[in-house]
This record gives sequence, C-alpha cells and structure tokens, in this order.
Amino acid sequence: MGLLIDSSVLVAAERGRLRLQDVLTGSEDESVAISVITASEMLHGIQRAKTVEQASKRQQFVSFILDLFPIILIDLEVAHHHARIWAELQVRGEMIGAHDLLIAASALAFGYKVMTFNVDEFTRVAGLQVLSPTHE
Repeated sequence: MGLLIDSSVLVAAERGRLRLQDVLTGSEDESVAISVITASEMLHGIQRAKTVEQASKRQQFVSFILDLFPIILIDLEVAHHHARIWAELQVRGEMIGAHDLLIAASALAFGYKVMTFNVDEFTRVAGLQVLSPTHE
C-alpha cells in the first residue's frame, strides 16, 4: 500500500512545524506520492504570497516537493471512486471539501493511505486509511 501526502502536511513542513523526513520514517518500503490536487493547492500558495520573498521561498519548496514525489493524476478510475464516495457522503449528510473528496478518491483508486492533519474530513470516507503525523 502506498502513502498519499496531503497539502496540510506539506504546508506544515514548509512552515517548519514538522520535518518531512520524520513523517516519511517507516514508509521506506511504500510508494509515496501526492495528488495532482495537492500539487495545485501548493502552486496556489505561491500565487497567494504577499511578498516577492515569500513567493520565492514557496516556489523553492514547491519545486522541491514536485521533484521529490510522483504526482497521482485524476483518471476514469478515480472518477468512478469519486462519484461513489460523493453519493455515499451526500446520502449520509457528511460531505467533505471538493478537493479532499478528489484526494480520497485518488487514494482509494490507487490503493494508498492518506497522510493528513485534516483527519475529521478524510475519516468520513468508508474504506480509506487515514494517518496523521500526530495520530499515527
């Protein structure tokens, strides 16, 4: 089983709140990746920078992340999982954010666990294994 890293973990690493190496410890035998949605969220952070210096620092970090991890794309298999999860959550009245829904669908489609600080949202998805850097 692989490990899909959510942007909440990457942002915490970027801000110095955790060491990415510590998060990945124990995952050496697993495939570790990020979703194309997470890549977009990280790139969005660069666009929202308030200063040129902040944008430059974010750009360096995001470039490092995009070079370090393979990117999981959204394909038809992910779309099937997305549609099922969306319908299940809607029926239960427990919707999660649109981005988290796509990340969860990607994880299920590719057989990955999700590493996130946003545990409350992701644990609503049946069958999804969710890890948190603080609650492993």
